[in-house]
Amino acid sequence: MKEHQVLVAGGGSVGLMLAAELTLAGVDVVVVERREAGQGLESSRSGGLHARTIEVLDQRGVADRFLAEGRPMQVQMFAGTPLDISDFPSRHPYGLALWQKEFERILAAWVDELGVPFVRGHDVTGFAQDATGVDVELSGGHGPIRARYLVGCDGGRSQVRKTAGIEFAGWDPTVSSVLAEVEMTDDPSLGIRYDENGTQAMGRLEDGRVRVILTQRYAGQTSEPTLDDLREALVAVYGTDFGVHSPTSITRFTDTTRQAATYRKGRVLLAGDSAHIHHPVGGQGLNIGLQDAVNLGWKLARVVTGTSAEALLDTYQAERHPVAARVLRTTMAQLPLTRSDVRIDALRGTISDLLGLEEPRKHIAGMVSGLDVYYDLAQSHDHGHEQDHDLEAGTSHPLSGRRMPDLDLETQHGRLPFFALLHRARPVLLNLGDPGRFDAVMAGWDDRVELVDASYSGAWELPVLGPVTSPTAVLVRPDGHAAWVSEGTSQSGLNGALTRWFGPPHVCES
Repeated sequence: MKEHQVLVAGGGSVGLMLAAELTLAGVDVVVVERREAGQGLESSRSGGLHARTIEVLDQRGVADRFLAEGRPMQVQMFAGTPLDISDFPSRHPYGLALWQKEFERILAAWVDELGVPFVRGHDVTGFAQDATGVDVELSGGHGPIRARYLVGCDGGRSQVRKTAGIEFAGWDPTVSSVLAEVEMTDDPSLGIRYDENGTQAMGRLEDGRVRVILTQRYAGQTSEPTLDDLREALVAVYGTDFGVHSPTSITRFTDTTRQAATYRKGRVLLAGDSAHIHHPVGGQGLNIGLQDAVNLGWKLARVVTGTSAEALLDTYQAERHPVAARVLRTTMAQLPLTRSDVRIDALRGTISDLLGLEEPRKHIAGMVSGLDVYYDLAQSHDHGHEQDHDLEAGTSHPLSGRRMPDLDLETQHGRLPFFALLHRARPVLLNLGDPGRFDAVMAGWDDRVELVDASYSGAWELPVLGPVTSPTAVLVRPDGHAAWVSEGTSQSGLNGALTRWFGPPHVCES
């Protein structure tokens, strides 16, 4: 039986990102993917990356690959109301128009450079876990693979989640939408319109084909739509089928909204659509899935390599479950506004007026863009035990638990953007005070945490929150979130934060 440290079920965008994170951390990971050849997708799928996702890619030094093929623009919207984030304090105060199939192709090329092995043309069909690992069964006659951990990145119908017996609670569908990419003999009626069912839209793709979204009331549709179904739906909405022909893809999606009760059961974990599904309005699904992978990757690597206890994995659930729960709520809030009647139109206009005001715009845009994500690091990471108050030291600054800004730092190697320090997916203790003041305490973690002495003279500002007091030191996790912040000379809480997130110190030889 073949053995690996981690098996990732599903080689889509989330599975690829997780495999990259684990590989950068030195973990032996294998990806099982049902597609036999490459990363080709029949359809364009989702159409954009939000600002925090671009930052995450920048943290790994690969953002330019995606920016070179996409179009930077303000993609943030709430129920059709545009949200401009050009005034947000970020190196990337915008989104990126880039179809998912192109995003996945670029991401796959990077993963291939990292040397991640794949088992293609197979699905995970079942597994059994014990105290030391998971025996994973594959389809198509492939022999079983044993892994210390199994991560389900296998989509909303996740076999991994079902086999693990994890509840997928939520709400049943109310609308059903047909998504197609086709050719048309007649000129299509391009643009977006709303009716009593929802959003009806057609847009021209780069190759001349037409992308069509048609929304119907849910009536128990279970089979994949056909070209005849598409023709019938077009006539119902537009009065003509525009001579539709030669479909590249025709699929269906609904507003089914569900979230896994737990993201971890023993040695089995979930990420992306395997853990949460919702209607695509707002375009957050792919983005929060990628950010799941970046949150989980370094933690799982620490556990697999033995530098951290297994309890570290519980922080994945504690941090990422609330993020997806919020996205599910705001997605459901937007969906009624994609329909049209006199009352809904009045409500949509009122919401649009509110989002034209600065504070509501920043609040919602921060959420949609992912730039406002906050993890409550002061909560106990050891469930059932009294809070260790030393862990609270260094967590009171507004930056604590939030994404570290990409400052232009002056270092001994010259001027560097902070994100350049995260390219290897290693934690960083950034010292902005007197050089050398952390040398003694860091001796126990110098094999895991990079200590960087630097200076920065500019003002500090966080998205949505605005200006904050300039820290003198920040401990930053590999996912770019601040784990400990100092405003003066105190080092209180640093040892606790280092141990909590990166394991106990090694014993220094005298």
